[in-house]
Amino acid sequence: MSTIEAPPDLAEVTARQRQVWATGDYSVIASLVHPVSERLVDGADLHAGWRVVDVATGSGNAAIAAARLGCDVVGIDYVPALLDRARERVAAERLDIGLAEADAHSLPFGDGEFDAATSVFGVMFAADPARAALELVRVVRPGGTIALASWTPTGFVGEMFRVMTSHVPSLVRVPSPFVWGTEPGLRSLFAPDLAYLQLRPRTFTFRARSPEHFVEMFGQSYGPTVRALEAAGPNRFLLEADLLELVRERNRLGDGSVAIPATYLEAIATRR
Repeated sequence: MSTIEAPPDLAEVTARQRQVWATGDYSVIASLVHPVSERLVDGADLHAGWRVVDVATGSGNAAIAAARLGCDVVGIDYVPALLDRARERVAAERLDIGLAEADAHSLPFGDGEFDAATSVFGVMFAADPARAALELVRVVRPGGTIALASWTPTGFVGEMFRVMTSHVPSLVRVPSPFVWGTEPGLRSLFAPDLAYLQLRPRTFTFRARSPEHFVEMFGQSYGPTVRALEAAGPNRFLLEADLLELVRERNRLGDGSVAIPATYLEAIATRR
């Protein structure tokens, strides 16, 4: 059983989280990190013909990646605007993917209905990690696959959140979403229900034309950053300055453009 406690009012916290991710346009950021989904589904060896659910699909990255492998895919998310983006992409590629509005804490599927479940930088932001993990396990058949990609607390995205919460402490709830990006956190959430768990630290490189372009892009599109800047009020420029400083510190290029390595944890598991 997980030792990670649930928030006191799950419905209220989930509603706030939904509002955060409905702010801006996460599909802009999702388009950057799409290669992570392709790498994950290939590494998880998803079989053509398998029934796969992508939880917190957003604009459909992992759902589309799995469908390209020949899987029968359903993607769920609780932000309708992101599902609309996913539908546009699915139609453009002429893929057959089911997309539905649903919450990771209460998946509208039967026990063992899927051969595999995926989530890329999605389910990690569920308000109740333990309940979301139980739902992932529940809907996957025994011997099936659970494949996840989650930002680590010590990587660049974790650092971004620390900068933002230094200005807006309420931005990150307890328990932290970054428990999904650590081995102890994942084992606490899943260990009793898994026959096998493979963990690999991976790196994705964020790219932008300049540090200013990077901060502007996240400030307009990435829900948590949009909300943090709004909540900072008259001190918004101080938060922007701190984000710019972080981007410049972590940028590995010296020609004015940006390339920042961001660490995430790839988890590929077999359900007991």
